[in-house]
Amino acid sequence: MSFNPISFKNTSISVVKEFVRYASKKTGGSTKNTNCKTKPKHRGWKVQDGHNVQAGKMLATQNSTRFHPGLNVGFGRNGTLFAMEAGKVVVTCEKFDPYYGHPWVQRFYGGREGQIIYKKYYNVIPEPQHQRFKLIEEI
Repeated sequence: MSFNPISFKNTSISVVKEFVRYASKKTGGSTKNTNCKTKPKHRGWKVQDGHNVQAGKMLATQNSTRFHPGLNVGFGRNGTLFAMEAGKVVVTCEKFDPYYGHPWVQRFYGGREGQIIYKKYYNVIPEPQHQRFKLIEEI
């Protein structure tokens, strides 16, 4: 069979060629910065200054003692500060007077004797109690 271009003159045939290009290599993301073994700890302030809290609410989490417990605030074994009573949170910056004879204080504050050191203290001011008390005999 030979090709005769004259026989195809009057017929309208449109030939559409689609060229599809495939990727020779798949794209991949960078895996250098992913570390799935450690999860974030979300340490720091949990409640800001001026907010109302209930008793037992966590105020701050920390590794080292960045924040110190003040009035009506407890200090957990892992450094967590929590409210011991319901009330309003007040964060103050107060003078810190450590006992320099303690070995822990020597390790962290050695060479700072005589200097004034300020630290942040969490305080919880309790809500005023209502003044409507009833005797048991009246109930």
